[in-house]
Amino acid sequence: MPKNTPNLSPAPPTPNGASLPLPKATIVDLDHGHKTIECMFNPKEYSIKKSNKWGGQGAPGKNVPKQQFGGGDPESLTLQLMFDTYVGAHGSKDVRTEYTNKIWALAQVDPKLNKDDLGNKKLGRPPKVCFQWGPQWSFTAVITSISQKFTLFSADGTPVRATLDVTFQQVIDDKSKPKTNPTSGGVGGESLWTVKDGDTLASIAYESYGDATRWRAIANANRLTRVRDLRPGTILGIPVSA
Repeated sequence: MPKNTPNLSPAPPTPNGASLPLPKATIVDLDHGHKTIECMFNPKEYSIKKSNKWGGQGAPGKNVPKQQFGGGDPESLTLQLMFDTYVGAHGSKDVRTEYTNKIWALAQVDPKLNKDDLGNKKLGRPPKVCFQWGPQWSFTAVITSISQKFTLFSADGTPVRATLDVTFQQVIDDKSKPKTNPTSGGVGGESLWTVKDGDTLASIAYESYGDATRWRAIANANRLTRVRDLRPGTILGIPVSA
């Protein structure tokens, strides 16, 4: 994959000439209260790969045997992210503790995640995540590969600039699960809602279910204790049924 640099393209202008802020790409930890990690810079590019299993049956005397479809492999998403904490000769912070360790942890086994999707007892696993860029596109996955490269250091050797190459592997077929509203994308058993100015749990419940009184299901699914304090940009999981 070509080496990426931060996406510093200007924001698209609005009809009155003002610029809209570019939405930041985020990685959401779906197994730990939808904790959200905001990418410092948006990726310059990303690639998506899809493959299928095909096998040939024996066909003596023929050049091409009959092909039998053996099922689809999950899609994979590969991208590079850059993080930079350099502020000069003095005062720079460790880029690992400020940013990259949080993403690195998403590839580590959590012993508490010890059940599969059917509820069977298993050993621990890394969490499921969702890479989301803007309200209209998301990719529900697990991280299958992550590598970290440090490219700038402070005088004492502390890394202050890093790039992460991350590969996500699809765990949900979004095409098999219809989206529930224009601001959410399909996630296994739920959809995602990005909170905007003016949103309340009641208004989100009305948009999602047609019933504002079902807000408590959203609060419980996201372990919200301060239900009146919704911050714009927060990503909530919306259960399919409430």
